[in-house]
Amino acid sequence: MEFRIGQGLDVHAFTDGDFVRLGAVRIPHSRGLEAHSDGDVALHALCDALLGAAALGDIGQHFSPADEQWRGADSGLLLGRVRDLLLQEGWQVVNLDITIACETPRIAPHVPAMRQAIASVLNTPVDTVSVKATTTEKLGFCGRAEGIAAMAIVLVQRG
Repeated sequence: MEFRIGQGLDVHAFTDGDFVRLGAVRIPHSRGLEAHSDGDVALHALCDALLGAAALGDIGQHFSPADEQWRGADSGLLLGRVRDLLLQEGWQVVNLDITIACETPRIAPHVPAMRQAIASVLNTPVDTVSVKATTTEKLGFCGRAEGIAAMAIVLVQRG
């Protein structure tokens, strides 16, 4: 049996809007996230981590922001396509861990729904999915509430 890890990072700035989508969950907020797709930084970081673990490139290679078919795309759909790519190569998720960094909105109340949504898309047990949040103690662009960052790490296995 072969195991690999992958990591991913994504960042999006705030823009006009009334919600953010994080971990496939719509969260009411006074701002939206600027992005070509739906701006779900948590799922974008997760896609990159999964693709990296399987040495299949990155999210930009598979879902180019220059390609209009991905404008406004649901990142859950992107994650499903990444899942299919990994399955075609014989990889399956062992576990994953996502950290969302922002001052606002509050993430903790939405974590159970995020875990369930991600587990559902990946067809993996919810206890293999970890989502947590942190602030940056008012430091940097996240601390100034200019945007949101997310980091993900995954363990996959083949064989």
